[in-house]
Amino acid sequence: MPGKPIDLYYWPTPNGWKISIMLEECGLPYRVIPVNISQGDQFKPDFLAISPNNRMPAIVDPEGLDGKPISVFESGAILQYLGRKTGRFYPADERQRVEVEQWLFWQVGGLGPMAGQTHHFRGYAPEKIDYAINRYTNETKRLYGVMDKRLADRAYLAGDYSIADMACIGWIKPWEKQGQVLDDFPHLKRWFEAVTARPAVQRGLAVNKEDRGTLNAHDPKVQQLLFGNAPA
Repeated sequence: MPGKPIDLYYWPTPNGWKISIMLEECGLPYRVIPVNISQGDQFKPDFLAISPNNRMPAIVDPEGLDGKPISVFESGAILQYLGRKTGRFYPADERQRVEVEQWLFWQVGGLGPMAGQTHHFRGYAPEKIDYAINRYTNETKRLYGVMDKRLADRAYLAGDYSIADMACIGWIKPWEKQGQVLDDFPHLKRWFEAVTARPAVQRGLAVNKEDRGTLNAHDPKVQQLLFGNAPA
């Protein structure tokens, strides 16, 4: 689907990967605009005008669905928008769409936040709090189990490969940092290997891959930017 490139405001994180993967899967032209979350780019006025919650990813589509520019923030909303724009990976049939949306919102409201807290308390929190580590590690394990059960009799979360799978894959990728053992979830492991074998997924995960090594989340100044309410 040729056209003007979409601006992707991005940093290589599980939420950022959702959109780079979808853009690659759909073959849409796009331009990456890095949002260096360790330097406070997410608080710049130009970015806040697009993403008022000071979180990436966000996109600006210069053509929109009606020929007019549109900006979209929140990764789930972006996936839905791109699905409507392309007619791909987001079914038009209502029953099939509901299947996709259930698992998309399950990720947005459950897997992402819980795994994110697991990352934080296991790896980044300045104080090791056993209760928090155990609480979120165990909840992440429960969610892995939900996925494993769901995938026992189907290849993908909503039947066919969809934006629900794209939403989840980046949050399963760092399973070791979440204190999980992928071999404990054979159906999830099979799904993980199948999704990460897709060429578009591999390209999406590789976008600005080198930037991940530049983020030092143990630096107090960086922690203030990532976990505080405003720049120091």
